[in-house]
Amino acid sequence: MTDRELDSFTIGDWALLLGLAAIWGASFLFIDLGLRHFAPAQIAFLRLALGTAALAAVPASRRSVDPGAWPRIALLGLLWMAIPFLLFPIAQQWIDSSLAGMLNGGVPLWSALVATLIARRLPPRGVLIGLVAGFAGIVAISLPTLDTEGSVALGAGLVVFATILYGIALNIAVPLQRSYGSLAVQMRAQGLAALMTAPFAAVALPEASFGWDSTLAVVALGVLGTGTALAMMTTLAGRVGAARGSIAIYLVPVVAIVLGVVLLDEAIAPLAVVGTALVILGAAVTSRSQRARTDTSAQAEAAATVTPGEPAVGPAAR
Repeated sequence: MTDRELDSFTIGDWALLLGLAAIWGASFLFIDLGLRHFAPAQIAFLRLALGTAALAAVPASRRSVDPGAWPRIALLGLLWMAIPFLLFPIAQQWIDSSLAGMLNGGVPLWSALVATLIARRLPPRGVLIGLVAGFAGIVAISLPTLDTEGSVALGAGLVVFATILYGIALNIAVPLQRSYGSLAVQMRAQGLAALMTAPFAAVALPEASFGWDSTLAVVALGVLGTGTALAMMTTLAGRVGAARGSIAIYLVPVVAIVLGVVLLDEAIAPLAVVGTALVILGAAVTSRSQRARTDTSAQAEAAATVTPGEPAVGPAAR
């Protein structure tokens, strides 16, 4: 840990953090607007293609990667981006953007659970408490959907499945990001994911129509949420540390709720609000407990493997 990571946030740090929360929190609104004229597969393909192009403009993303890493990067493209980015717009045909944002807050919990299963041992007490609280929150968010038509519950289930894939992908991504840099890995994974979703987008072309609201929303989703925001997160993590930079991720569900209510007139169940608070609390406690346990035992290894100024970051907010 550097001295800079212990300093108070500067105005620039706060701008990056709040900008990230706003961009990623608005992603669910952008998907909702995109669905007015585009099919889910087209939204997935366009955001990936535009995100790849945006990342390609950042020099750090063009660092070389060993040929032997490509199979794992392809797996990341499938689990981290292609499938989840298809599932979110499919789900948001039936559920509100705010509900998608609330459920997306559980990504750190799934990542911690997968890490625990890989380790094949019980997590420390702090992680266990965070997991229990967080998953109780996911249940609370999901319960109101059971009182509505079945498609709403299905949509919520698809989002939960997407967040589980995020959790698996994060555990695959971290070693790669430490070796080659987060942006280099993510740009290549996004490019491969764009190729994976392209056939589905082409098949859905007859369903598409043109509308400025959908077009601008998908451009923002790709260029900002799937491209620029990743570079911003890497910059913020390099300046204040990955632990403090992750605060932005915890604000994403809050932004999604506010935008859904104010701009789309969405109704929020009180139990879902309580559940969101539990998810955020659980994710924060789990992440902090994991870092406290890992920092002591792996500090030397991490210092040797993480590219300076570019700590590993994940897709927990997208």
